[in-house]
Amino acid sequence: MLTKAKGRTTDVDMTEGGIVRHLITFAVPLLIGNLFQMMYNMVDTWVVGQFVSDAAFSAVGTLGSVTNLMIGFFIGLTSGAGVVISRFFGAKQYDRVKDTVNTSVILTGVLCVVFTALGLALIPVFLRILDMPPDVRAEALTYLTIWFSGLSGLMVYNMGSAIMRAVGDSRRPFIYLVVAAITNTVLDLVFVIVFHWGVAGVAIATIIAQGLSAVLTVISLCRNESCVKISFKGMKFHTPIFKEILVIGLPAALQMTITSFSNIFVQSYINFFGKEVMGGWTAYTKIDQLILLPMQSLALASTTFVGQNIGQKQIKRAEKGANTALLMSLVSTAVLIIPVMIFSGTFVSIFNTNPEIIKHGTVFLRWLTPFYLFWCVNQIYSGALRGVGKSTGPMIIMLSSFVLFRQTYLFVVSRFISNTILPIAMGFPAGWVISAIVTIIYYKITGLKPKERKTKIGDTVAA
Repeated sequence: MLTKAKGRTTDVDMTEGGIVRHLITFAVPLLIGNLFQMMYNMVDTWVVGQFVSDAAFSAVGTLGSVTNLMIGFFIGLTSGAGVVISRFFGAKQYDRVKDTVNTSVILTGVLCVVFTALGLALIPVFLRILDMPPDVRAEALTYLTIWFSGLSGLMVYNMGSAIMRAVGDSRRPFIYLVVAAITNTVLDLVFVIVFHWGVAGVAIATIIAQGLSAVLTVISLCRNESCVKISFKGMKFHTPIFKEILVIGLPAALQMTITSFSNIFVQSYINFFGKEVMGGWTAYTKIDQLILLPMQSLALASTTFVGQNIGQKQIKRAEKGANTALLMSLVSTAVLIIPVMIFSGTFVSIFNTNPEIIKHGTVFLRWLTPFYLFWCVNQIYSGALRGVGKSTGPMIIMLSSFVLFRQTYLFVVSRFISNTILPIAMGFPAGWVISAIVTIIYYKITGLKPKERKTKIGDTVAA
């Protein structure tokens, strides 16, 4: 049954109108929002680097592989929910959109409890694998314990924002991120400089800010008058729709989780060289995240654009949207790479003024950033393929490149070629190059035409 979305709405139909305009209007708020989301860790890292210690700086900055392990799996599932919603929305099947939203909300509530308990239980295991120096380990334990205790806020926000973005609304998630980022920044400074809480202070500030973004997202969806409105009264879990979410989202979830788990071992290679190298790597990764923002935002725009147009069976328009997003990604990334390479030392010194840390961070930036152009190919085309529902192929490609190849590379290089930091670090761009080449081949072979199959919810969808 088809119903119309009613009342005041911020949903955007991408099945008609200018492609570039849709991609820009969707990606720009998302990019700015992600920039503010990055401020969580960037401000945390900057504050501990300036006002606590080098050990705290290294600890907070090198835990991304651990925190991404849990949240990465969940974000993969939210991508599945987003694709299902965008496809139903593109096909004007608003009742199915509402059913998918209800299922996603219930799933989020259950996983919040499971992931919080699991994360706290696994902290000792993570710290053993990371093989952190003794003077860094205690700070890492404190940060992870508090971060996992407040994980639910981040999960609720991510699912809520995925629901909004699936119907073309990237403005409200952006606004809530801005509010949360400002809150986090203010609390970081208060808790560390005024209260002297150290690493615990930045962790507490982060979970408070994440909780605020979650509350704002839920309130917004409850007050929304479109098909993505949340109403807890009479909310039902739809098993067939849940299976559709898993078909699309589980490969992405497994890919993110396994890659993050592999990166914990990769981080242990970096940690072997001591806290100065760890500090340089920390500064590099913060700047690295800034450069990646345009491509990541355009990849999400590509997923939503393709998903809605496939819902209307506009395959040529979907393909044109993906190629346009790739070109925009390559140009914007190239523009960012040039000043970063020229002024790399200055950028690193923003986070820490230790000369050794600046030296190592500068080396990482100058050698690794040119390879981000290969990553653009992987991100945009993989995002487009997920919009069709073809998430298994990108998962296999990324796992083969970022896990199997990279771990093999690190083992061989560290034991038989050169156990120095730069050859070890080059394992990252090597994986990006392999992934880009294979992704192009896979994309050219499969294209964006979906495989048709019947489901229990009575629709023909992409396999």
